[in-house]
Amino acid sequence: MKKSASKRKEANQKVSVDQNWSVLNPNAAGIDLGSREHGVAVPAERDPQNVRRLGTTTPDLEVLAKWLKQCGVTDVAMEATGVYWIAVYQLLERRGFNGLLVNARQIKNVSGRKSDVLDCHWIQRLHTYGLLGGSFRPRESVRARGWPTIT
Repeated sequence: MKKSASKRKEANQKVSVDQNWSVLNPNAAGIDLGSREHGVAVPAERDPQNVRRLGTTTPDLEVLAKWLKQCGVTDVAMEATGVYWIAVYQLLERRGFNGLLVNARQIKNVSGRKSDVLDCHWIQRLHTYGLLGGSFRPRESVRARGWPTIT
């Protein structure tokens, strides 16, 4: 069944970020995942260098988890176009973080982004205001039967 023109327009409307909105996730971080490096942003007041680029090896991910803990982060939104999220998500999940795997299309549906803002900072900001929803992720008991697990 085809959507009417008004329904399509409504579905494609962008949300605009307002600086005066209530913060829903004050302990949110944003990660832009890549094959060679990950961009990570934490709230500005948590670290003088609140945006960092980190590598993708297991020791790099351990450094990432430690830094996020030091910054008081509890919720992490991450965006990836490939499978790069799996190892990061699983490691952070084991360390007690609430992970949110975000679809890139959802991030693009929020207006107000400036071209000089790093993707990870934008993801962090959107997650702080509660504007991101996560992709489906089966519970642990289901994943153990067939989903890859990185240890």
